[in-house]
Amino acid sequence: MTTASRRKNLEVQRSDHTTIRYTASGPAGGPTLALIHGWACDRSDFDAVTDHLPEGYRVLAIDLAEHGESRSTRNVWTMEEFARDVAAVLEAESVDTCTVAGHSLGGAVAVEVGRLLPDTVSHVVALDALHYLSLFPALSEEQTDGMLHMFREDFAGGVRALVEAGSPAGTDTGLKESYFEKMAAVRQPAGLRSIEGLVHWDMDATLRETQQPITVFAIRDLVTQEAVDRYGDRYDLVLVDLGSHHFPVEAPEGTAKLLAGVVTKQSRACWSRLS
Repeated sequence: MTTASRRKNLEVQRSDHTTIRYTASGPAGGPTLALIHGWACDRSDFDAVTDHLPEGYRVLAIDLAEHGESRSTRNVWTMEEFARDVAAVLEAESVDTCTVAGHSLGGAVAVEVGRLLPDTVSHVVALDALHYLSLFPALSEEQTDGMLHMFREDFAGGVRALVEAGSPAGTDTGLKESYFEKMAAVRQPAGLRSIEGLVHWDMDATLRETQQPITVFAIRDLVTQEAVDRYGDRYDLVLVDLGSHHFPVEAPEGTAKLLAGVVTKQSRACWSRLS
């Protein structure tokens, strides 16, 4: 297992407007896994997950712009631009092949990384992402206006609504409060602009252009049949029982096992093609 003492905190500069900070652990030659946090969260959400991954993995946990320790003065907050944050790290680390996994908004970013780097990304993993029909598919103008109005008029209320929507019945109240406090404190204007970028993201168009296989690990109680019917033939939807929408934080060992299964499968496929 990877330990905190083996992690290196690094950064990469994107032009003059964005500095992306990330954590690297594991050997440079090992199978590479890039981890992307969710909206208003940061790379520390994956600390315990990383500790449960095999020691031979190269793990890159990335803070997106204006999240965690990354900083930016840019004006563009689309999923595509966030993908360029991740791509900058992969380039700095000289990664030639990797699996990219993202939680929540990070799942959308992971898909965009796959589209941006088709020869580098072998598999895309979404952790409780892509199946929420009120966030990910292209929304109507009326739906978009309603979603953004909620955040523009009462940002904390919008955050609270997201936390509640991602919490199955019986979720610990203290956990929900901790998520709310962390997410409500996201740096502005990036926090609001990121939500705007997500609801304007055309997932359907992006999925049509994404070549890699996509696996979605979704909390069973939060998946609707409508989502299964709409996207079941586009990505592999795996239902899990690991807690709430923030299950990488709540069940790091279980999350690590899911991710390791994907990485191992891709590594074997790669070696099979080369042999």
